[in-house]
Amino acid sequence: MTQQEHRQEEVAEDLKQEMPAKEVKNGVELSNPLEIVQRMLEVATQELELPQGVYEILKKPKRILKVSIPVRMDDGTYREFEGYRSQHLDVLGPTKGGVRFHPGVTEDEVAALSIWMSMKAAILGIPYGGGKGGIIVNPKELSERELEELSRGFIRELEPIMGPEKDIPAPDVNTTPQIMGWMIDEFSRLKGKNVPGTITGKPLILGGSEGRVEATGRGVVFTIEDAAKKLGLELEGMTAVVQGFGNVGSITAKLLHERGVKVLGIVDAGGGVYHKDGLPIEELIGYAQTTGTVAGYNGFESLSNEELFAADVDIVVPAALENQITSATGPTIRAKIVAEAANGPTTPDGNAAMEKNGVTVIPDILCNAGGVTVSYFEWVQNTTHLRWTEQEVNERLHTEMTDAFDDVYEMKEQKGCTMREAAYLVAVERIAQAMEARGWI
Repeated sequence: MTQQEHRQEEVAEDLKQEMPAKEVKNGVELSNPLEIVQRMLEVATQELELPQGVYEILKKPKRILKVSIPVRMDDGTYREFEGYRSQHLDVLGPTKGGVRFHPGVTEDEVAALSIWMSMKAAILGIPYGGGKGGIIVNPKELSERELEELSRGFIRELEPIMGPEKDIPAPDVNTTPQIMGWMIDEFSRLKGKNVPGTITGKPLILGGSEGRVEATGRGVVFTIEDAAKKLGLELEGMTAVVQGFGNVGSITAKLLHERGVKVLGIVDAGGGVYHKDGLPIEELIGYAQTTGTVAGYNGFESLSNEELFAADVDIVVPAALENQITSATGPTIRAKIVAEAANGPTTPDGNAAMEKNGVTVIPDILCNAGGVTVSYFEWVQNTTHLRWTEQEVNERLHTEMTDAFDDVYEMKEQKGCTMREAAYLVAVERIAQAMEARGWI
């Protein structure tokens, strides 16, 4: 056994120790995302030999606001919707993070996502702390008017803790530039002036940035390119599957396709589709926009989540939700690269299985950080009243993502650990430096 393999086994054991009881769904153990990230933070602070106070500050958000939003429905009745905004840490700058509309939103999930955002910002060297918001709702069940009222109501509740120097929301699962447009309009009305730097991911006409819609998926592809180079592989001619076909999954698939990667299979909430010679991604995007799912496209073979992860391909991209690569699906993955486009898609058991199989995992806090990076670019443009071209944005994003990948890879080589642990080590080390500079520790 090599020194690196021995070190990886030690880390895997560390992560298993003292992990709380897991939820079981369909016979598969799922993990609480907050408990996962807390354990990763604990391991990182111990590895870096940092004061205990660093972990105590990092392990929980400094603030979680829980709100109730009444919405008058189209039939004249009222419904109350529950929402959250978590602000993890502001040692590097204002908190920053998306807002998701999903029936599975929980307080622990939002808290974990805000911590992950802190890690992403630190890895990329962005002057932000982590924030995250969510509303428990299925937006497909609402009319456009109801959705707008819900979006504006959420901002009315968050207004006291928001602002370009306080907390900056952005799009996430099931939220769009249009929803960000309603939100920035509501905030501006409450303030009596236009404050574009308060929200990113806005429509271009309201101060949004070129390249923001594609940023997360583009960043995912940049990290896949970097990983392939480290492995001595050429992207052209490789094969891939993608789980999730929303903004991130569809853009990732499109950009991989443009680079000569054959995307053989895609699964979304409505089902999946597979073709051994590769899928026509542009046509599939149009089909999914019309039907709401990729399922049934052109009579192609159907594909389940389980079949997707077990597919004989080079690249697997989980771009959906948490708890997808588990003790059940992890051992079936034989891909060379797993690029975590989603937040928290992998449980500790799933991660251990992939490591055992020699899979190179690009961890979520690095892989999908392109979104927060271009949100930062948007914020900079708003606060300086400048406009960058899409080419400028994409070039800057490429530089930032590649530099971050190299920093994490260097830490991996230095410590003889996994990419996931290395990403946490880079992030925690930088945050600890800021804490020390402020006199917190």
